[in-house]
Amino acid sequence: MDDFFRAKIIFGLNALTGRTINSNGTATGAWDYTNSESFIRYNVKNNYTVHGWELGNELCGHGIGTTISASQYVSDTTALQKIVQDIYKGVEPKPLILSPGGFFDANWFKDYIDKTTTSLDVVTHHIYNLGPGVDQHLIEKILDPSVLDGISSTFRNLRGILKGSTTSAAAWVGEAGGAYNSGRNLVSNTFVYSFWYLDQLGMSATYDTKTYCRQTLIGGNYGLLNTTTFEPNPDYYSALLWHRLMGRNVLATSFSGPKKIRAYAHCAKQSKGITVLLINLHNTTAIEARVAFNFVGSHTILSSLCLQVWNA
Repeated sequence: MDDFFRAKIIFGLNALTGRTINSNGTATGAWDYTNSESFIRYNVKNNYTVHGWELGNELCGHGIGTTISASQYVSDTTALQKIVQDIYKGVEPKPLILSPGGFFDANWFKDYIDKTTTSLDVVTHHIYNLGPGVDQHLIEKILDPSVLDGISSTFRNLRGILKGSTTSAAAWVGEAGGAYNSGRNLVSNTFVYSFWYLDQLGMSATYDTKTYCRQTLIGGNYGLLNTTTFEPNPDYYSALLWHRLMGRNVLATSFSGPKKIRAYAHCAKQSKGITVLLINLHNTTAIEARVAFNFVGSHTILSSLCLQVWNA
């Protein structure tokens, strides 16, 4: 089935087994990896290809209910890496080691990254910067540039930590759905949600994020597919366009004009050209944009583009 869908499987391992959960929400003690080790061996024995093994879910920093110290997570990540090295000896391809899969906390992430330079392949973090799905003002948030810009400090700080470390680990957004608790019906499954989604794809790429995992393919109100009919929601087509048009090389992009215009540019994926993404957050104003690029000292006018958000 994985081959049919050309899917790459990342499997999350339970990082709480064997620990003591204290009354203050901290989890102490070493990770009991017995069950995880057995499961990994089962996959290798049956020739199941797993692209990566991720340790834990939302246990870093302040956590979501429960938290584990960075120093303990370092030890547990090292243990996972040793298990994977042993089980996959002579087996190709080798899976990635991913962690911690939680919300960014600068001090926690720095301590963790600096001490896992030889055991970690991917640093994963989660983003739900639109707040709860029950928020009555969710649409206003989606179209508010200050809200969209708020998450830029997370991307910028994580990039700085990685650049300042000797690690070769890459940054991934391991989970992002905009509004948590399943989003909001008639908002997160509609056209307007793509203004948040495409903007965050552009922003994450700008800060050297290598992979962005959308929550979710199907489920809740923020799935890419309708939960009843399985027909694509608008964000599915946004993801498809991004995948087909935006190459891996990100170009420095700036826009002088209204704050409600967002601009991103990449080298085109399937041609020698450039793909420009312009997002107009205005709900009544059409914008005509003159797009210009500098190529080895020359200044070339490429085209005029317009993206309009109409009143509902």
